Amino acid sequence: MKELTEEQKRQFAALPALYADWNAKINVVSRKDIDQLELHHVQHSLAIARFVEDRLGGWKPGTTVVDVGCGGGFPGIPLAIMYPEVKFLLVDRIGKKIKVAQAVADAIGVRNVETRHAGIEEVKETFDYAVSRAVMNLPDLLKLVKRCTRSGLLCLKGGDLTEELAPAIARGTVVEPVSQWLPDPFFETKFVVYTPFVRK
Repeated sequence: MKELTEEQKRQFAALPALYADWNAKINVVSRKDIDQLELHHVQHSLAIARFVEDRLGGWKPGTTVVDVGCGGGFPGIPLAIMYPEVKFLLVDRIGKKIKVAQAVADAIGVRNVETRHAGIEEVKETFDYAVSRAVMNLPDLLKLVKRCTRSGLLCLKGGDLTEELAPAIARGTVVEPVSQWLPDPFFETKFVVYTPFVRK
């Protein structure tokens, strides 16, 4: 992973208290999980960045990314901190979750994030990549994002994915265990799933 600037360190350090405060008002993170925000949410989100660095050679400045079903801002906000020169649109159907994501981005001074209360099918722009975290099964998600994404979909998945991913793997989907970067028992059944899109 790239060396963090002091500003990035400050932004990451501010997240646990901000989410704890918001979570007391609007439940965006499981109550039993809020004390593990750094590991279970921030570091989990950054597994996508580790994959991008290791397998895709990083994201160039100006790359555009849509976070589908971002909830309170995962994985989009940690990725936006990590990649300040990449533009992120965070979308979710639940307005109160988008409100939290925007408030957190504003509070830590992340300027490369836009949020939108919408479903992905309502989004008209085109992006280089889509990211998501446990939003829906992969075949349905691929159908939704292919229309508005040029290069591929990166998502965080957990559990036994054999049946869900079988058709996608035949089309070139790559599955990498998160535990290779984060050797904590929590990540033993968690994966980064990347489906590249080939444009004709």
